[in-house]
Amino acid sequence: MSSENQNGSLETTFHNAVATVQFGHPASNSFPRELLNRLTAEINLLSQKETVSVIVLQSEGAKAFCSGASFDELLAVENEEQGKEFFSGFAHLLNAMRTCSKIIIGRVQGKAVGGGVGIIAACDYAIATTESAIKLSELAIGIGPFVIEPAVTRKIGKTAMSEMTLAAHEWKSANWALQNGLYASLHDANELDIAVKNFAEKLSSYNPEALFEMKKIIWEGTEHWESLLVERAAITGKLVLSDFSRNALRQFKK
Repeated sequence: MSSENQNGSLETTFHNAVATVQFGHPASNSFPRELLNRLTAEINLLSQKETVSVIVLQSEGAKAFCSGASFDELLAVENEEQGKEFFSGFAHLLNAMRTCSKIIIGRVQGKAVGGGVGIIAACDYAIATTESAIKLSELAIGIGPFVIEPAVTRKIGKTAMSEMTLAAHEWKSANWALQNGLYASLHDANELDIAVKNFAEKLSSYNPEALFEMKKIIWEGTEHWESLLVERAAITGKLVLSDFSRNALRQFKK
């Protein structure tokens, strides 16, 4: 099944017990709210599908995995309610990934920024290329990685999360991400698909009930995220209206 419009594309394919979900957008695979909603709905749908044990989450192209939120939509936010609504899109997606009954493997073929790093952190297992550098640039545009912070901190720890966030201008290498636990393994670009395929097939051969019980244990203690992430979206939604943020976003667009 696939869907495509000016807000990006989303396609799901099936092979045995593995569902591969691919999202894409011309602007470095960034996320307008409508595409976030579609991906969230797809994750929720696959969570209920008995014939699926494993989900592979990937993006289009060979360069950027995901550049986070759509700058055009950030600049279009006119009030706090709209801001909260927009950033709640990431909150709902991360919560859908967290509560999904299937193990989610992230296939990371390139760089990730902001919300893209949060999506990787919300995967249960991430396989990346040696070119898959990461950056949390939110402070540089007057906001912060508030919605995704719980997912990132849970994966790499508070110290590494803080280092990334405060050095908002710096890329962290794929090797740094591997050493800090965001990625499970790194591969050359031409070996990535084989590595993902082999791992997904092996994982999907295990007892689905055991995978489901393991998923619950992996995400133990995150039940409060249902409200926490939406509260964090309200913080970001307020900050994006600041003069600092408006000016920074316009400069980034140029």
